[in-house]
Amino acid sequence: MAEPKFGPAGNSESFAAAGFKKSEDAPAWLAQMGLTAFEYQCGRGVRCGEETALKIGAAAEQHGIQMSIHAPYFINLSSEESERMEKNVGYVLETARLAVPLGATRMVVHCGGQGKLTRDRAMRNSHENVKNILRALDEAHLTGCTVCLETMGKKSVLGTAEEVCELVAADDRLLPCIDFGHLNCRTGGHMNTREEVKALFDLMENTIGHERTAKLHAHFSHIEYNDKGEVRHLTFADTVYGPDFTPVAEETAARGYAPTFICESAGTQAEDALAMKQCFMDKLEIPNA
Repeated sequence: MAEPKFGPAGNSESFAAAGFKKSEDAPAWLAQMGLTAFEYQCGRGVRCGEETALKIGAAAEQHGIQMSIHAPYFINLSSEESERMEKNVGYVLETARLAVPLGATRMVVHCGGQGKLTRDRAMRNSHENVKNILRALDEAHLTGCTVCLETMGKKSVLGTAEEVCELVAADDRLLPCIDFGHLNCRTGGHMNTREEVKALFDLMENTIGHERTAKLHAHFSHIEYNDKGEVRHLTFADTVYGPDFTPVAEETAARGYAPTFICESAGTQAEDALAMKQCFMDKLEIPNA
């Protein structure tokens, strides 16, 4: 049976503190820790050269690290402006081209802000933008990296669990990126119990089916929030905001899912990813609830 993958988004502070300066050294370092995934960050633009990407990808393959990649934050799927829609496609194509030498099989893409649009219109625009992106990837023969649409942490941005599931359900080639921290923010702390995780997984299975739900891409971190949603990412040392990974681990283990869990803690992402893995392994030892 496939097992979940665990790893960080980008490099922890401890990676640099250990004397490492190049991301090509990250896969060996992560494997030594017992981690199995790594998400390369292009949030502020695709700046990695092909030679460097090839080195990272080769190291990841050598050390059994599953690679994913985060597309630029500039993408706004809800936009209906032709220039912005073209830029959306351009950012995704750039990311997909880099994914090839990296060996990345999943690409995380943000949803867009609602702005002055109605929620329904923003969702219609998002469906259209996703179609444009998939068409462009097909035409460019860049289909080896699955697009994963992410749930978002601010209430003014599209990206509830229901909205992401609706978008992903429109095409079998898509997967959700469920960010448990983001969902906890936008629901005012309601992603902290086994019942809430069960409801989320039931929603996903009813919308996109068991197979895609079982292999979902996921982000996890403790995140500060206010009445508008996400404020800032924290570390697992935070005990105020959460969410707690334990109910996620319990429900994932009980259902036999094999997601990829990427930790986005602020500076301790590798250490916290390892804590998540240990939590999950502990839950495998108890009977399914």
